[in-house]
Amino acid sequence: MRFNFELSEPNGETRGSLTPKSDVQWVPLQNHPVFSSETVCDGGKARTPRNLLAWDRASRLYFWDPNKQCLHRISIRLGDPDPASVLAACPSKVLQANVLPDFEVNEISINRNGSALFLTGSGGLCVMYLYGRSCEDNTILCRTVSIGSEIYACGSDAIRALRVAWHPYSDTHLGILSSDSVFRLFDLSTNLVQPEQEYYLQPVALGRSRNAASIYPVDFSFGGDHLWDRFSVFVLFTDGSIYILCPIVPFGSVYKWESMLEIYSDAQAFGLKSTNSIAVINSRLAISWLEATFPDLVAGQAAEGEDVPTLKAHPYALFDASLSLQGPLYKVCCGEEDAKLAIRGKECEGRAVSLLYNLVSKDSLLVTAWSGGQLQIDALADEIQPVWALGSPTRLRVDPHDHILGLAMICDSISDESRVVKLDESLDHTVWLGHPPPLLRLAIVDLALPRKRESGSLISMLVDPIMPERIFSVHDGGWIL
Repeated sequence: MRFNFELSEPNGETRGSLTPKSDVQWVPLQNHPVFSSETVCDGGKARTPRNLLAWDRASRLYFWDPNKQCLHRISIRLGDPDPASVLAACPSKVLQANVLPDFEVNEISINRNGSALFLTGSGGLCVMYLYGRSCEDNTILCRTVSIGSEIYACGSDAIRALRVAWHPYSDTHLGILSSDSVFRLFDLSTNLVQPEQEYYLQPVALGRSRNAASIYPVDFSFGGDHLWDRFSVFVLFTDGSIYILCPIVPFGSVYKWESMLEIYSDAQAFGLKSTNSIAVINSRLAISWLEATFPDLVAGQAAEGEDVPTLKAHPYALFDASLSLQGPLYKVCCGEEDAKLAIRGKECEGRAVSLLYNLVSKDSLLVTAWSGGQLQIDALADEIQPVWALGSPTRLRVDPHDHILGLAMICDSISDESRVVKLDESLDHTVWLGHPPPLLRLAIVDLALPRKRESGSLISMLVDPIMPERIFSVHDGGWIL
């Protein structure tokens, strides 16, 4: 079985290419010339783990060449007669940025529809649009733009982008967690300079004793296609604590009507009918948010027999409330020894360096990578529900017609410090009380990395798009499956 979906032009050439199909050779992917040691090697200078490959989930791989400062587009297909092998077209198509990045690229990632790809490193962030005009040297010149240039400026005192990710429900929205402890959401279709949404993270109340210089956010992950997870952002701090922001939705993003109806009905059935006044208040806020963000939800529900396959998110924010920073998520432990380890925080070595959300069936998993070389795998033991802090107004940016263009919130944590709950303790399972879901420890995996550096290893992770149960980890020494 083969998959090769490139579009052909009448002259026999592939769209965006000056190479006739007759000149294309198919070689095993691992033997492709762009992956030669001369191309990939950087002399051992890189300290940060790099991921310079991206797949469009169809028939193309993209590889950033750090030496030639260009992007290779490689068509791939399954081997014949061996379908377990992958063949790659040679030569590759070369895409050149019209403005070369002035920083060392450590990571690239492509959006859902394959139209744009971001390049990021310690010194900057830019987006390269994967279409353009052909040049005389058989390359394709692509428009490349900087994102948030007024915020993430270069310099020793600059705000650094710690983590960048495409939003899973939008082709134009980028989420960025930066060194100033702010999570920002940019809409590339409307504004490349100003963020559409800003969330200032305040993990502890003022006056509490905590070393802000040593404990700060380092990574985030968007949630998956499950209940309120799809509107959640998980934020990891260096001490391993995990917080949740919910709900966050990009303006104009699209969701399945059945999924929205499920959480809408759940809030009405279990929240409004609760005997607890706090649960009623929280569920009412959630219902108001859903009805204002997805006004077609109520209209579609009222229209009998009318097919409403998707719903588009409208710009909306509660004027007198801001999102709560839910957490830190506490742990459910099985015994006394596990509880002691959780309290002392000695389960893993070093500091937390990266976070990955993974949805396997209907189980929401959080994987935390530590600089000591361990992966900590937890499952959410309960469902996520949105939580707002009343009396904390949202700041809005509007146009002359009072349409919302952007918003900003200060998100405080309202939970106590991390606590441990034993499985044999009686838990209050009443929903919509604003309690963050607990974490159930599944495993701790030691990657057995060499420990030559005092600062430990820097590890990033990604989910196999074909087999979600499988996780890849990238560290400064290579890849681990």
